[in-house]
Formats: sequence, structure tokens, C-alpha cells
Amino acid sequence: MKRRGLCLVIAAPPGAGKTSVSRALLESEADLTLSVSVTTRAARPGEEDGVHYHFRDMAEYHAMIARGDLLEHAMFLGRGYGTPRAPVEAALAEGRDVLFDIEWQGHRQLKNSMPADVTSIFLLPPSMAELERRLRNRGQDSDAEIVKRMDAAREEITHWDEFDHVLINQDFAATVATTRAILHAARSTLARQPGMAGFIKGLLGA
Repeated sequence: MKRRGLCLVIAAPPGAGKTSVSRALLESEADLTLSVSVTTRAARPGEEDGVHYHFRDMAEYHAMIARGDLLEHAMFLGRGYGTPRAPVEAALAEGRDVLFDIEWQGHRQLKNSMPADVTSIFLLPPSMAELERRLRNRGQDSDAEIVKRMDAAREEITHWDEFDHVLINQDFAATVATTRAILHAARSTLARQPGMAGFIKGLLGA
């Protein structure tokens, strides 16, 4: 049966487990693809352009915004991020779901751009102390960068009530299971199934 794809947004403060949950979801859901964002930050070791991010300089980033090429865009810690419009719209029309790893600003814009297509989840850490511990255990950031990320996390958390679902990521397996359940439920809404009317007509022999 023909189905319209959906946009699944998973947002969280830095270190709350968004990337790990997203990775687990992508490994278990064949019909789900990750939206590859544009960013102005430099590539980290092992990252590839077009695979992990579309790496662009600030001038091209602003040009993309001006042309309307981005569904959403936001600045985070002085770096620009955004979602290319064309591949997302094509995926939804083809019945494929798209996963978004974005911040609250991006979620708000995406919801405004495609209100009927977005299902969103906000992940919370069990505590701020645990969040800082996770950030330090990653070993990627200096003390000054961790302070910035903790400040950003506090700001991010204040927007928890803008999301459809809120999960405390204390037990990773449970969080992934609940996220999958939310995805599966969203796929079965009437808005996602434009072919249902035809199926019902055939079912009733009309």
C-alpha cells in the first residue's frame, strides 16, 4: 500500500545519547535513512563529505539559506547547520522515512515547514552530573569546550516541551525500544497512508 514517509526528529542536549540512539535505530529499521546535514564546522578525523555531513564554508551556507535550499537551519556554538530540502521532499514522496539529528531551533523550523510530516522525540540525561561525565568520557573536547557544551545543554533542555515525545535516556536499550515504538506508531497514522481509502473501498467491494 502506498505510504507517505515521515520526518523523525531526535533532539537532545550534547552528550545525552542522541547519536547512539540514532545509530541503533538506523541499524534496525531498513526503511529509515539519515538526513545528511550541511555544516560549517571542520570535518573530524574519519568524517567524509556527503556521508557524515555536507561540509561548506560560511559564505556558501548563507547562500543556501538565501536560495531556500535548506528546510531548516540554525547556529550552534558558532557553527552553522542545516537540512537540504530536495532529498527530504523526494524521500517522503517515495514512502521513505527520514531521521533528523538536529537541535531545537531546527526542529521548530522543520515543524513550521512540514507540520503534518514531523514526529519528534527529545532525549534527556538522567542528571546533569551524568551528562558532564559522558561528555568528559568521550575525550574529544577541552575543559573550555565542555563548559560551553554544558551551557548549551541547559539552554537546549528548556525547549523540552516543544516536542511530541520526551524520554529520559537512562537505560539505552529501553530508550531505543521506545523510540522504535514511536516510529512504528507514527507510520500507521491516517496522514501517512494516502492509499488507505482505496484499500477500504476494495475491502468492502465498493
